[in-house]
Amino acid sequence: MKIIVLLIIGFILYIIAKNYKTEKFKNINLKYKENFDGDLLNHEAGLLIALMAKVAKADGKVCELEAELLKHTFNDISSHFENNEEVREKLKVLYKEQKESFDNTLEICQSLYTLTKFDYSKRVKIMEYLLNLAFIDKEFSKTEKMIVEDISNALKIKKHDFENLINTFEAFYSNQASSNALSLEKAYEVLESNSSEDNNTIKKSYRNLVKQYHPDIMSGRGEAQNIIDEATKKLQEINEAYELIKKDRGI
Repeated sequence: MKIIVLLIIGFILYIIAKNYKTEKFKNINLKYKENFDGDLLNHEAGLLIALMAKVAKADGKVCELEAELLKHTFNDISSHFENNEEVREKLKVLYKEQKESFDNTLEICQSLYTLTKFDYSKRVKIMEYLLNLAFIDKEFSKTEKMIVEDISNALKIKKHDFENLINTFEAFYSNQASSNALSLEKAYEVLESNSSEDNNTIKKSYRNLVKQYHPDIMSGRGEAQNIIDEATKKLQEINEAYELIKKDRGI
């Protein structure tokens, strides 16, 4: 299951990297790495982090994917500076500070709008980045919707562009949920069980199948190597199915 989570994280970060790069920040000089010792709230990258903090605060929790996204963002931004470790720590402090209150949200948006006033497409990408953070735990709450809508209005994002972004994320996560449901259904099939059975029955089915397909047991029975190889693959599928069901049931 950890591999699946990492693949999801990788896909999301690929989409982010493809659509919104810190190399495009107005304040960053690409010719050489600079030492940064100014106020991050005067910097486009710092303002993005501040708004990410506001969106993260909206639901009050940080899931694994959200934590990975934040880690990626801190690393990506700080990598463009000679004093990258110092900048990264400052970004983390800024993020923590800005999670404390929504009071200065519109002020931050105004500062960011000033820096990107003549680059509407960039503001749309920023909005996409923030919406990705809001949706990443697969729960787009009313509070999250209110805060991102306020940010969108303050950044002067056109209503239909904002709604198109939301529709895109809703469709993506809806398809993902359907795919997960199908995977769970397949897992029960592999264990020759069904979702109505209790945990003990599922566990019993799993153990019986392990005994049936375990390569050591089959080898002891004198089975041919090709049969043992097939059983090994089947056992791996059985183990993966059982892990998926356990995670779904919280056992």
